[in-house]
Amino acid sequence: MKLSTFMMPIHPPGRNPTETFKEDREAVILADRLGYSEAFVGEHVTDAAETVTNSMIFLASLIHDTKQIKLGTGTVNLPCLHPAAVAAQVAMMDHLLEGRFIFGISPGGLMSDAEVFGNLDKDRNAMFVESINMILKIWESEPPYNLKGEFWNVSVERTMQPDIGQGFIMKPYQKPHPLIVGTAVAPFSKGVTEMAKRGWQPISANFLMPEWVKSHWPKYVEGREAIGAVAHPDEWRVAKSIFVADDDATAQRYGKEPGGPYHFYFSQLSKKLVGGGRGNLFKVDQNMPDSEITPKYVTDRLVIAGTVNSVVDQILAFREFIGDFGNLLYACHDWMDPKLAKRSMELMATEVMPRVNAAIKNGGTATSKAA
Repeated sequence: MKLSTFMMPIHPPGRNPTETFKEDREAVILADRLGYSEAFVGEHVTDAAETVTNSMIFLASLIHDTKQIKLGTGTVNLPCLHPAAVAAQVAMMDHLLEGRFIFGISPGGLMSDAEVFGNLDKDRNAMFVESINMILKIWESEPPYNLKGEFWNVSVERTMQPDIGQGFIMKPYQKPHPLIVGTAVAPFSKGVTEMAKRGWQPISANFLMPEWVKSHWPKYVEGREAIGAVAHPDEWRVAKSIFVADDDATAQRYGKEPGGPYHFYFSQLSKKLVGGGRGNLFKVDQNMPDSEITPKYVTDRLVIAGTVNSVVDQILAFREFIGDFGNLLYACHDWMDPKLAKRSMELMATEVMPRVNAAIKNGGTATSKAA
């Protein structure tokens, strides 16, 4: 199983963005040095807590400070942008990274972003599909393009000058294009099936109950089988909020309790999702009232926290419940205590994952002994 990282990122509103950008960059640079395989960074425009407004601009700042890690948008919110702009920007990023780029896409889940871009009352899923279809068509065709849709049109027919290259939109470095991944949020997601049919790969979000994460793999298999392909667990990325500490008391305090960054993260996220009509994501029993979705309830159920051996056992138990997957995405949270945050990432790479993979090789059961 590979180890990667994913950050939305979410910081306490009021923190200086200059400082949070430095922190988020440092987290990716550290992940690269520790051997993490991939790093995904999200984007939102209208949120004081989620300060990365353009994931590609942020990732571009890391090109020369990272060596081996693949950098991915996590995700580009396609309804908020013109398809021609996205096609050109992704192609440029792919060239700058010389293929070390992954194109993560989604319809976007922040309602204030949808409103500010005039999409609140539109069919954003339809916009998402039209946008990615246009992006792929731009990459596989030549000008003048002449793509007509319900939401956008793409053409340079009136202004192109082929002899000097005017009207040409850059094609990606990777052929035919970078790997496309999409976030999987809905239980029993039909979107996962459609992604699988198109050769895209899913990332199951870190804020889903394990029962809903588990529901994604059969939908992915369904999509691959529909086109005569075989689904492989290596193609499934699963994000999880994890904190590894040197002692149990620190793990509980920093990883679970009020005042810690994980509790803060889920207090922010639960309010956003419940307020946006997505409280079902936190419920196993859909009859559960939204009023019972408290930050403590969510944090207790969705955060893996503990010492190395405890985290190993919790990850193996989680894997045993949801099924085999190929890439564990360690969710980055605010570095309330930079020393503890960095130590957790280090222990995750140097202690936890080697033991997890050894256990998987030996049958996949939780066999670690208490330290």
